[in-house]
Amino acid sequence: MESRDWLVSDNGECQACILSGDVQWPSNPYRLYRFLTEIEDIILTFKENRRRLQMIRPLVRRLLTSSYWLQTEFLEPSSATGFSILKLYEEPYFGLSAEIVAARPGIVSPIHNHGTWAVVLLLQGSCKYKFWERPGDKDFPHKIKPLSQKVLVAGDLISFMPNAIHRVESIGDEVTVSFCVYGSQENQRLAFDPILHTAEPF
Repeated sequence: MESRDWLVSDNGECQACILSGDVQWPSNPYRLYRFLTEIEDIILTFKENRRRLQMIRPLVRRLLTSSYWLQTEFLEPSSATGFSILKLYEEPYFGLSAEIVAARPGIVSPIHNHGTWAVVLLLQGSCKYKFWERPGDKDFPHKIKPLSQKVLVAGDLISFMPNAIHRVESIGDEVTVSFCVYGSQENQRLAFDPILHTAEPF
């Protein structure tokens, strides 16, 4: 199955991204430090998140294609929580982080946004993403309405604008493993309750 790239907008719409076809990367190894440096250059050069994501998505694919060790570098999910997070990069006072998240089948995240741009490449397993929008209810500003859902498999990439509201569920019969990159916090990260129409810091 052909890999797919998706962008989830601030209003929860999941849009297919145009892939550039068979990209011929240079033969020299593309290492994590170089990947992080190039993303920093993008952040400093471009202020619009959609443009940043457009440029970061192919770099994520290049990194995972070139650095095979990242495809197998994850922590076994915790028996208590059902998931694990392996931090690859995080630095105080600099808004960029990279991590590998593993989740057992059946693990479901809260409904949440990130408050920043994010790029996730699925390395193993499959997962179901559901997306919501805020209908703009004056009495309930955190009220959300379901929009759509997508099933992602290994090789698929999904990127998020800061206010994209979503939930991810690990499906299938194997551990789901994802490579995740996050930008600096622009808005508060929230978890949403679709019944009470409330949101709490997450």
